Amino acid sequence: MKTDRNMEDMALLHSLQRGNQEAFDGLFRMYYPMLCAYAHRFVEQADAEEIVQDVMLWMWEKRLELPIESSLSQYLFKTTYHRALNLITRKEVISRAETFFYTKHQEMPEEVDYYQIEELSRKIEEAIDALPESYRSAFIMHRFKNMSYKEIAAVYDVSPKTIDYRIQQSLKLLREELKDYLPVTLLFALGIC
Repeated sequence: MKTDRNMEDMALLHSLQRGNQEAFDGLFRMYYPMLCAYAHRFVEQADAEEIVQDVMLWMWEKRLELPIESSLSQYLFKTTYHRALNLITRKEVISRAETFFYTKHQEMPEEVDYYQIEELSRKIEEAIDALPESYRSAFIMHRFKNMSYKEIAAVYDVSPKTIDYRIQQSLKLLREELKDYLPVTLLFALGIC
């Protein structure tokens, strides 16, 4: 039974890679409800639906480059899972920055420019979003999920040294991207240094 599903999935994938719109529609109908339910285990329903729609759109746009060799189903669920984690982490980064600025605001005089705080939060989020996917996910898991290099390496099936390199490169890129916006002490407080 499982083999039949895998064979059906691979046939669907091959049709999709040939640009067959009906194959994409079939893929969407088959997996969309399941992936939404799965993503909803991690995020709000509206976010889950948006994540799955993005995954499906990405599948169509990258159909010629998809690295799927065995299980389309597994690939879709894994991609949905990682996108849900990225969303959770982005929200945590924003929340952490907002909490930090709120705490600092309590210590500052009343002339705080909330526009600057919002702009800075946006710049931090953009800088993290601009990281290459492998760097961003390793950085987020380590800095915001408190996962060890070894735990992250197990998730991605790479060595801990690879994860160390990705995180170090993330830090380097973030320092460079945010140098004009944040004093070094703030970079340390946000865990970017």
